[in-house]
Amino acid sequence: MADKALNTADSMDEALHRLSKKPGVKAWLMLDRTNGAVLKTNGQVSNVRPARSPSNASLPTPTGGSFSTDVNASTNNETQAAQELASMVWSFLSSAGSLVEEMDSEDELKLLRLRTKQQELVIVPEAKYLLVVIHDTPPV
Repeated sequence: MADKALNTADSMDEALHRLSKKPGVKAWLMLDRTNGAVLKTNGQVSNVRPARSPSNASLPTPTGGSFSTDVNASTNNETQAAQELASMVWSFLSSAGSLVEEMDSEDELKLLRLRTKQQELVIVPEAKYLLVVIHDTPPV
């Protein structure tokens, strides 16, 4: 059973590594599904959304684990920007989930896309985590 979990984690890490290499991907975040805490991040989230406040106690923080970063998220500013973006995504996802439930209590949210002039956020809710991918908006 532990081997299966290890293989799943390895394949997830490999898939996330491939994702970070795709053209146009600015950053991605993996959030805990239960509380919105940042589990992993890759890319420069502070270029997407700079940190606004030096500290904010209301932001979700990891429980029972540590904040884990991959390649470029090693500074306090980067960590703060990721936590603030995670908090906004968590709020957006909660609102969208409530909308879906109000429309049909038998249905569930599978994917959210938010497109602006400069970027697109794709949010994929999974059983244990939320994956948020931020990439350039292709020209129309």
